[in-house]
Formats: sequence, C-alpha cells, structure tokens
Amino acid sequence: LAVSLQKVHVLPQTVLYIADAETFSGHEECHEQKKARKRNSKETALALEKLLPKRCQVLGLVTPGIVVTPMGSSSNQPQEIEEGEAGFALLFPKIDGVKIHTFHFSKDVKNRVFDESKFAEAGLKNNPDLRVVLLFGYNSWKTGATRFLHQIVNPLNEKSIILAGGQVESFTSLTSENSHAQPGDACGVVGLAFSGPQIQSATVLLDQDVADERTAEAAMQRLKAANIPEHNTIGFMFACVGRGYRHYKTKRNMEADAFRKFFPNVPLFGFFGHGEIGCDRIVTGNFVLRECNDIKDDLLHGYTTVMTLIHLGSAK
Repeated sequence: LAVSLQKVHVLPQTVLYIADAETFSGHEECHEQKKARKRNSKETALALEKLLPKRCQVLGLVTPGIVVTPMGSSSNQPQEIEEGEAGFALLFPKIDGVKIHTFHFSKDVKNRVFDESKFAEAGLKNNPDLRVVLLFGYNSWKTGATRFLHQIVNPLNEKSIILAGGQVESFTSLTSENSHAQPGDACGVVGLAFSGPQIQSATVLLDQDVADERTAEAAMQRLKAANIPEHNTIGFMFACVGRGYRHYKTKRNMEADAFRKFFPNVPLFGFFGHGEIGCDRIVTGNFVLRECNDIKDDLLHGYTTVMTLIHLGSAK
C-alpha cells in the first residue's frame, strides 16, 4: 500500500481505505493485548496519513473481511477475501462537479436525542446536490448503538438520496480540514457524502433468500436495469459476515462473480461486516426513482448484501 501511494501523481483530495483487522493490527494472539493492538493500529494509521497530502480527507475502516478488485485494471476479477490479510485504498482526486466529504457523529452519553442541526453542518441536510451517503457504524456492540444508528439513518432516508454501508469493527482514521475527531470508546457513525448534479447511483438489497447463483444474478439484473453509466463508476459491496461461502454452501466469490458478469468493467470494493445499510433504490440525473420492492424504507439489515453503483459523471 505504502509503495503504491508513493507513486501517485494525481494528488488525492479524499481517501477511503479499508483493511481487515489482521492486516491492520498485526498478529497478536490473545485479548490481553488489545491495548497493544489499538496502539499498533493508531501507528499504522498515522504512517498511512503521512504519505498523503496534508489537506486530504482520510477515512480508514477496519472490518472482518474485504471485497476488492486488484490493481491494474477495472476489468480484473473482484475478490471476496473472507480470511487472510487484505485491504485497499480508494484515492479520489478533485473531480469537476463532484464534492466528497467525510463526516462523523458520535453518541453523546448525556443526550438521548441526536441534535439534527449537526446534519446541516455536515452537508447532509439542505444540500440539493446531495446524491449518495456511505454510512459506517462502529462499536455496534455497545449499549444504545442500534438506537443511535436509527437516529442517524431515519432523517436521511429520503428518496433522492442513496444510502448504503454497514457496521464495521472500528475506524482508524478520520481527518479533514474541519475534523480532528479520533476514534474513541463511544459508538457512532462515520461516512462519506457525495454531492453533485452529475452523480448517478443505484443500490439493490440481496436478502436472506438470495442463496444461489440464479437469485444472486437476478439481483444484479435489477441493478443493471437502473441504466447507470458504467464509465467512471465504482461498485460497492457491503455483506454480512454470515454470507460469503458459508451462505452459498462452500461456493466462494458468488456475489462478486455475479456482479462482474453484469458489470465486467466496473471495479468492486467493500467488506464483510456486522450489519448492512441499504435498500432497493435508484437515483438518476432526472430524479426518477423506481422502487424495486414494497419495503422501501427499511434500511438496517442483517444477513444480507447491499450492492451499490456510484457514477461520478463523465470524465473530462
């Protein structure tokens, strides 16, 4: 990762990196060393951030498993890496007509009700150009974490916005010009917001009943029917740790393969996590929204996979 970052000639403005816990924290074998792991992961995060421009926004996540398209070509085979070390970094340069920014909401132990004015500060309300919000909950095992996630997700659940993401193990980096918040022991939500009139996006939910190649490909067909332009587009896959090869009866890479069949030139990135955020939803340039199922507003799931396309406009 470090070597590849040093060769970058287009300066990134925003970076999203995701690694599994083993890659990020080394091979400590017992829970007594959790503090050492935390310190180790912080050092790794700082070393990564030093390779990037000072004004660059960085969001770093640690997850149980990784979905990645290897470097070299967008047509490379995407891989679901459920065991073993893996990670990736997506570097977004300045893109005309697109604004990407990071945000962080941490649960306040004193207040049960979330102050919704913070949404506007983070560019998530009163922003007519907002198109896509990738949301990641952390420390989801803490008391009140699910309730807090509902408080964040529900007000953003508007038909003109794509919401997608999931529950991660932890976040290791969150830097931007305005935010110096560091990971704490609280629970909360971090994410990336994509704004710009040229952005188009679609997302589909693969529920528990999607358990073989035929039904997985049927879900990808729904995503294909959204007619999102495939040039200058990224795919994201957020899956439950209970899916993957265990769910598909030992057949590995089923969902990533199904995605590639319908989107051979769109790179796919994501993770296996502890809960998924998303639904069937399509937002295109003219704001025509087609719902693919009746349960349109249920965004928090378990034992599912969320597949998302984000088109960043035609590259100049």
